[in-house]
Amino acid sequence: MPRLPIPGVRNLIAIGSGKGGVGKTTISVNLALALAKLGHRVGLLDADVYGPNVPLMLGVEETPQALGERILPIERHGLRLMSMGFISPGDKPLIWRGPMLHNVMQQFLRRVDWGELDYLLIDLPPGTGDVQLSLIQTTLITGAIVVTTPSDVSLEDGRKAVHMFRQVRVEILGIVENMSYLVCPHCNERVDVFSYGGGQRTAAQMGVNFLGEVPLDPKVRAGGDSGEPVALRKPDDPHAAPFYKLAENMIARLEQVGAPKAPKIEVTD
Repeated sequence: MPRLPIPGVRNLIAIGSGKGGVGKTTISVNLALALAKLGHRVGLLDADVYGPNVPLMLGVEETPQALGERILPIERHGLRLMSMGFISPGDKPLIWRGPMLHNVMQQFLRRVDWGELDYLLIDLPPGTGDVQLSLIQTTLITGAIVVTTPSDVSLEDGRKAVHMFRQVRVEILGIVENMSYLVCPHCNERVDVFSYGGGQRTAAQMGVNFLGEVPLDPKVRAGGDSGEPVALRKPDDPHAAPFYKLAENMIARLEQVGAPKAPKIEVTD
């Protein structure tokens, strides 16, 4: 089966993890916002159908509208968005088998009117299951990012995600270490809650890039819960800065692998 590009999308970036609970959606949302704030045209597809958290993190309660046979993405904070959470909101679980998941993912990719985008980020479900394989085997993906924490358990599963992308011949842009450390609010000292340096060591051992570390920051949690993520702040804000650095590192890595360049535009407020 041929892997087909998404018309109008320059770069399709898959963001995955070997396990849940590592903050993959937090990374996806704030990375997308940082890219948009840097002046790029950005879409975010929440493909985590069993736990679609993008609507909550971006404060969206709308339902997508149709225009003919096309689905119009929700627009918020300069992003074009699509999520199962827009269609099946609330606490009711989604109980679907593989073929149904494949069908809805293809509709989200092919029938949504994404328009012209420099980057379409896909927030994958954790693990290496049906949704990941359905997307990877049918879509021309520019590259993948693997999110982990420094803990050994998370790193073991992160390595599985790296192997999965390699087995299906998707370029790995790099590893992101989330919840890398905590800055004590009282003494301003760094506390390595989940061990130290595991993401960088794993990247070196596996021969992939290390895209950066993001601290365990209460402001990041509060921003996601309130629908106002920290990356909406300026690049020099200390809580937002790690995500802007991540965006810059991702763009630099894309240039290394020869991906289509997005036009460079001045940072927006």
